[in-house]
Amino acid sequence: MAKAIHSMIRVLDEARSVDFYKLAFGLDIADRYAFDGFTLVYLRNADADFEVELTINHGRTEPYAPGDGYGHLAFAVEDVRAEHARFTAAGFAPTPVKEFLHEGALLATFFFVADPDGYKIEVLQMAGRYR
Repeated sequence: MAKAIHSMIRVLDEARSVDFYKLAFGLDIADRYAFDGFTLVYLRNADADFEVELTINHGRTEPYAPGDGYGHLAFAVEDVRAEHARFTAAGFAPTPVKEFLHEGALLATFFFVADPDGYKIEVLQMAGRYR
């Protein structure tokens, strides 16, 4: 059986991205590997094995365009409204909290935020299938 282990995104500024993911989601550097032309940084927290892999291409000066094929990363939190308030206070400019219904039943309560490189991140209330 396969196990999902990470999602990779290319970022322009390593320190800025590491700081964002630490402050926003409590992710710490699990490993960091510097190569001649690029650096890989793996971020995770104690609650999950799944990692966010940051790829920093050395010498890159122009921001990456996430493109129209990229969707989003998603994190589940215990109190989505408290996290929304914390993100707002931190200056992350989250979208308003929304409720998503399916056949009249609440499926999800969530908001979106963008990381420093413009990647969308969904923040969901832990409930139902989102744990």
